[in-house]
Amino acid sequence: MPSSKFLEASLSVETIIFIVQIILGILLIALIMMQAKNLGTGSLFGASDTLTTTRRGFDRTLFNLTVAVSVLFFLVAIISAVVVS
Repeated sequence: MPSSKFLEASLSVETIIFIVQIILGILLIALIMMQAKNLGTGSLFGASDTLTTTRRGFDRTLFNLTVAVSVLFFLVAIISAVVVS
């Protein structure tokens, strides 16, 4: 049986999940802001006067990374709801 000092120093599963969720949330915000950086202020608020083009190179990688991080964020949110309840 582990000592009580070990239990006091270790992080609980809920704490780890919440930390991961905060990190994913900050990363997701940063990725979305990086995508919106080159659009101009009009496009940020819904106005779109540019042509739709195919994503290539870094834009495509950034888009795929944003999708992956958003799916991870969603899964961690579901896991945290199950663990806490």
